[in-house]
Amino acid sequence: MGFWYWLGHTTAKVVGKLFLSYRVQNGKSFKNLEGGALIVSNHVSFLDPPLVGIGYPRAMYYFARKTLFDHPVANYLFRRMNAIPVNQARPELSALKLVIDLLKKGEKVLIFPEGERTWDGKLKEKGLAGVGMIVCKARVPVLPVRLFGADKAMPRGAKGLRKHPVTLVVGEPIDMTEMIDDPELSTKERYQAIADRLMEEIAKLELSDTRGE
Repeated sequence: MGFWYWLGHTTAKVVGKLFLSYRVQNGKSFKNLEGGALIVSNHVSFLDPPLVGIGYPRAMYYFARKTLFDHPVANYLFRRMNAIPVNQARPELSALKLVIDLLKKGEKVLIFPEGERTWDGKLKEKGLAGVGMIVCKARVPVLPVRLFGADKAMPRGAKGLRKHPVTLVVGEPIDMTEMIDDPELSTKERYQAIADRLMEEIAKLELSDTRGE
């Protein structure tokens, strides 16, 4: 973990504890995660990348909107905090190849299958097919996680942070080999089916109590 990532990780953890009563449910799945793994999460807030990231004790990579890198200072910091610039409307093949390469090298990468933050906090049913392509090409386990309360702490369109409990619920790693090798699916169908399956797995994750809702 480099200095800038460590600084961002530590700062986000302090803010999370002080203002958001941040906690992780089933954190052992994170701590025991070995080798390359794709982490998939719901996307309800600008805070989502750091809120997922501080639940994991080591560094991970994640996509960030390409326009955030326009300012030279932001570009310098984001890249040193493992952010990968991506065009949300039309993800570049180079960015997808970079993620696949990182996963094959044993890194952890966070992706939001919905592609963009929701306006109402509700989970979409369908994911982006590009996520399915990454799963097929990288052939690594997928870990579903789900944030509760982040949409209240900083909903889409909000200009500031609000005090509200946030909980990260961590699922169990999923082996996608059966779907990847399913001969009855065309390539296009396979990518979309995997993306939709991951959305279903995220939807299954629930709080053990009412905190964070």
